[in-house]
Amino acid sequence: MNKILSFIVLMFVGIFSIAQNKPDAGLIIPKGFTAVKLVEGYGKVRHIAITKQGNIYVKLNKLYQGKGILYFKKDATQKYVLSNSFGNYKGTGIYIKDNYLYTSSDEEVFRYQLNDKGEVINSNAPEKIITGLPNKGEHESKSIVLDNNGNIYVNVGAYSNSCQEKDREKGSMGMKPCPILEEAGGIWQFKASGNNQTEESGTHYATGLRNVVGLDWNTQTNSLFVMQHGRDQLHDIFPDLYDTKQSAELPSECMYELHKGTNCGWPYIYYDHQVNKKIVAPEYGGDGKKSTDEYQNPSIAFPGHLAPNGLLFYTGNKFPSKYNNGAFIAFHGSWNRAPLPQEGYYIAFVPFVNGKPTGQWEVFANGFAGATKTPHGAAHRPCGLAQDAEGALYVTDDTNGAIFKIVYTGK
Repeated sequence: MNKILSFIVLMFVGIFSIAQNKPDAGLIIPKGFTAVKLVEGYGKVRHIAITKQGNIYVKLNKLYQGKGILYFKKDATQKYVLSNSFGNYKGTGIYIKDNYLYTSSDEEVFRYQLNDKGEVINSNAPEKIITGLPNKGEHESKSIVLDNNGNIYVNVGAYSNSCQEKDREKGSMGMKPCPILEEAGGIWQFKASGNNQTEESGTHYATGLRNVVGLDWNTQTNSLFVMQHGRDQLHDIFPDLYDTKQSAELPSECMYELHKGTNCGWPYIYYDHQVNKKIVAPEYGGDGKKSTDEYQNPSIAFPGHLAPNGLLFYTGNKFPSKYNNGAFIAFHGSWNRAPLPQEGYYIAFVPFVNGKPTGQWEVFANGFAGATKTPHGAAHRPCGLAQDAEGALYVTDDTNGAIFKIVYTGK
């Protein structure tokens, strides 16, 4: 009997150990790829930047031990450890370009010079290159990216759902023109080497974008691409026009290619991927079906409320050829898709050919959330994306402060 009990115990322990030792850091990824979790436990880790030496900088949306930027490098055992932390401001944006580390708070953008080891030279004295950006407590994060001509692009999110006279109130109509668009709801362009620039001294590059968290410069097309967070509560505000299922699926989360002067139409329209049309918003006389030819068409559209927080064009050569110049998107995950299940919480991939998406997209990496796909129940929520010099893909999580690394082995 004792032998039988011992065998049962050992079998249970073995099964438990296998369950705990999840392959690929618990992620579901395509065959031939492998994933590891490099670090965990650092809180609200948002966007990420990788030096050419392979060291990692991340921006925090909540201070960790009083600091908002964390720097990780490998120790003698080849494990990533926290090497430095600095910057006493929270935020989202971080980017490396031409030996400078650019980071943002919710009102300002800074840069730190790097040495030849990819380390910040003086973490106590950054240059303040942009200041005075609006922060009214909604869509306040300032995501950033740089082009190859000395310019930096900053998202200034609209502090509103749909520019109603009374925000998010049932039946309230929209303001036209929307006064918010004068200082928010778009992308501003600045000089990367300027000092104390303001919106007034910058260029209002693109408008009609409710909020952009994920953005990237496409070197193949030499243009800016962004992922917009679509508006909420179609059914709650206009129940006579939309049922709950329609409100769960709409409006689409859209990728836009931007150029100077682009207008994507928020708050006056939204995109419906089910009929491939720009629909007049109900606050502005729409009935859920009335369409318009005004404003920019999206490059590709996804189901609603997936919350795209990261965008990265893959320029490495270590993944299979289908991934060359394609776009990875980190979908942070929904909170408002009832009565449908909450969705997102994964990394999607969009193949690009000749600078254009093919229209087909797929889930590349899933399983971040674990058993519960809700904002407060998810184990991890993808947020930032980066690529290192060797072509590996990095994904941040702003729930438990994890960083995942995905590589292709072909096995």
